[in-house]
Amino acid sequence: MILKSERRLVVEYASDLATLTPGRTGNLSVRDGTDGDAFTITPTGVPYASFDDADVPVVGVDGEQRDGRMAPSSEVPMHAAIYRREDVGAIVHTHSPWSTTMAVAHEPLPPIHYMIVAVGKRVPVAEYAPYGTDELAENIVAAMEAADATASFIENHGLVVTAPDIEAALENTAHVESLARLYLEARSAGLEPETLSDEQLETVIEKFESYGQ
Repeated sequence: MILKSERRLVVEYASDLATLTPGRTGNLSVRDGTDGDAFTITPTGVPYASFDDADVPVVGVDGEQRDGRMAPSSEVPMHAAIYRREDVGAIVHTHSPWSTTMAVAHEPLPPIHYMIVAVGKRVPVAEYAPYGTDELAENIVAAMEAADATASFIENHGLVVTAPDIEAALENTAHVESLARLYLEARSAGLEPETLSDEQLETVIEKFESYGQ
């Protein structure tokens, strides 16, 4: 069975999507390293706890399925396009409520809190295109590259987050969702959130380089 460890990670972490996105609307993928030519991805249209390692689809960065008993997520074009353009090891896509509220408002997330540096200095909004299309994939990649970010809202759709590994991708998805909630709740209270300057954000980025064990 090819990409055995990556398949196991998809099974292990797929249930985390249930806490981030309604129904079966999200998907995640794990790449063979950060520069491999294949990735594993959640299967399409099934409950997150209803598949095992052998079911997990293996897909090339060309978008073609190579292995797995189940069909892959309809968002394969998005995942494959990001992997072709970016040196990342995992991708998480959700319709989480606060981030999707930003997406339907076509509103980027400004640097209202220092934790935004986990994904960049802001979260941009990618232009809408039908789900599962190459056009949508191109719009997401373009938005992230223009903002020098590793996450993007998608107009009238949801959120995409990339990272070196699946643990970081899920953690950063939670960060974006939390910050989107803070921003929207402040706005709903009639407040205008203050934003951090580039200089302040750069200081945080430097401090994060030595954070942790």
